[in-house]
Amino acid sequence: MNAITAPKSSALNRLEGYALIAMFQGFPIFAVTVLLLKLLGSHIIIAEKAGAPVFVAVAAVLYALVTPFLARKFPKGFKKGYEPLFFDASLSFGDKITRWCSQPTASRQLLKNVIMLSLLAVAVVSLG
Repeated sequence: MNAITAPKSSALNRLEGYALIAMFQGFPIFAVTVLLLKLLGSHIIIAEKAGAPVFVAVAAVLYALVTPFLARKFPKGFKKGYEPLFFDASLSFGDKITRWCSQPTASRQLLKNVIMLSLLAVAVVSLG
């Protein structure tokens, strides 16, 4: 049975791409940044009650908005920081995630992020 789906609007497709970049690429970077600041004893961002979560959320969104533009301008510098698959209008949101996760480089990136965040979290809790 062939199902014909309505074409996705370009605005929705861009929103999905930005959301995926923010979640899978930006969030881990800035979560590690906050953990490192906490580990090093810096109180620049983490002194405020909601400072760290707000910083991570805002920085991840800004990263997601700027990365596609810079990746098109400097493709060599953004090989690992940008995934064109996230902006493929022919794929659903779930299919974008599934295809990205099935790539060997994405699997390694996710594994590195989990290990790095886990180690930093243990260090912060044990030293903090």
